Amino acid sequence: MIIKRLIFKKMLSSGSFAEFVIVKNEGRYEAALYINGKYIPGPSIPRPLQPPKDDITHWMGNRPSVGLTQGEAERILEDVSFENAVLDHRRKRNWET
Repeated sequence: MIIKRLIFKKMLSSGSFAEFVIVKNEGRYEAALYINGKYIPGPSIPRPLQPPKDDITHWMGNRPSVGLTQGEAERILEDVSFENAVLDHRRKRNWET
């Protein structure tokens, strides 16, 4: 897993510091969660929280997991989608030449 860039940082209610980053894993981009600099395994994109709690609609990470607002989840999904679209475009362009 290679870190490409930071999406955003978030201070958690526990006082921990969460960083959501874009990483390249097996030839594709995905999101990853780090808490206080330590990688937290879990889903590679935000997952819906069922049922939502107040303004928290999504989550990432497994033990601990971090709640995300709709806007935060959308930002992660859009950034990952954009990076993969650029990657696909470059691959297609290189294949055509």
